[in-house]
Amino acid sequence: MFVGYLKHVQKRFGKIVIFVDRATPHCSKITRHYFGQNTDTIRLEYFPVGSPEFNAVEECWRQGKYSIFSSYYSMFDDLKYSICCYYRTTRFNLDIVKYLLRSTN
Repeated sequence: MFVGYLKHVQKRFGKIVIFVDRATPHCSKITRHYFGQNTDTIRLEYFPVGSPEFNAVEECWRQGKYSIFSSYYSMFDDLKYSICCYYRTTRFNLDIVKYLLRSTN
């Protein structure tokens, strides 16, 4: 699935640098093999271990957590549905440059 996404992005943009965390799909043998075959057009950079503040997706998860879990769900399917709806319909206006260059103090 991740390699399929990479192929789509690579076809759309050509040469790319992609930043990822160390989740299993990003480190799998299939992914490493794909990168080995495409070193001239794609470069992979990993976020530092234990540094979720560099990953803008973590900010989206944080915002979703407060929005989704502000309600009570008696059934797991209701929670799952709420999560799916939230992330399919919410548009995050996150300026990636400002996010990464923000002061954490």
